[in-house]
Amino acid sequence: MKNELNGNYSEVTEFILLGFRVPPKLQSLLFLVFLLIYMVTVVGNISMIIVIKMDSRLQMPMYFFLRNLSYLDLCYSTVIAPKALANFLSNEKKISYNGCAAQFFFFALFVTTEGFLLAVMAVDRFSAICSPLLYSVHMSQKVCVQLVTGSYICGGINSIVQTGFTFSLRFCGENRLDHFFCDVPVLIKISCADTFVNEIVLFILSALIIITTTTVILVSYGYILSTVLKIPSTRGRSKTFSTCGSHIAVVSLFYGTVFFMYAQPGAISSPEKNKIVAVFYTLIIPMLNPLIYSLRNRDVKDAVKRILCRK
Repeated sequence: MKNELNGNYSEVTEFILLGFRVPPKLQSLLFLVFLLIYMVTVVGNISMIIVIKMDSRLQMPMYFFLRNLSYLDLCYSTVIAPKALANFLSNEKKISYNGCAAQFFFFALFVTTEGFLLAVMAVDRFSAICSPLLYSVHMSQKVCVQLVTGSYICGGINSIVQTGFTFSLRFCGENRLDHFFCDVPVLIKISCADTFVNEIVLFILSALIIITTTTVILVSYGYILSTVLKIPSTRGRSKTFSTCGSHIAVVSLFYGTVFFMYAQPGAISSPEKNKIVAVFYTLIIPMLNPLIYSLRNRDVKDAVKRILCRK
């Protein structure tokens, strides 16, 4: 706390991340579980990046986007996991005010960018299936780079706005965050200022991003489904739609949890439930994404075999 007083309270310069309220014996078990999840996440996503980079047959738009997805998963899980792991072994569980702001900024940047990238990947599948003859034109290298850059720009704008609004609030006296990382709902909850505008901004921005990206995804898959149903053979329909299976699974997992956390006004009313959901989208989903794509994608499995054979 600062020595300067603001009314009857000193200004907050650090926060306490309460994390999971479990007996001390379970803290060690949770540490091991989180560590295992994070290690699988790091190994899985780095492996996916390396495989796509090394195999010449995967130099296509779909895998360019997948490589960026793995990078984002690696980044935003790394923003959260190391500090959470350190807090399991610490009695103080502190994070500085600036550290909290930085953690939230980068988390919001990467997770928002991932939402837009998943929409871009749906457009890529739409172009590949519905306009195969023009696919190389619609999804040229320049267009792919522009789409990924645009995703980062959208993520950056949301992150700047959310961080600016959240950390312009006054925090006085109460500095305990009932969470394992710095997130908007818990920061709003402990602020001693009027948070009505912040809650509205959080809801509107989250809803706008989710509605925009899910609309793009649903429209893309609507056209894809229409095109697939026109294919005469059952085998042809199954083979064509199977290329979308991994993406549909990832989208369902990602948007289901994000909607629960940020796009409903009562999201901050159940801290323990929110922590479980937060574990899912900050740690579990980044771990599952490379597994989903590698296990369901023959091209990736073949690329891994070719690399291992060369080695």
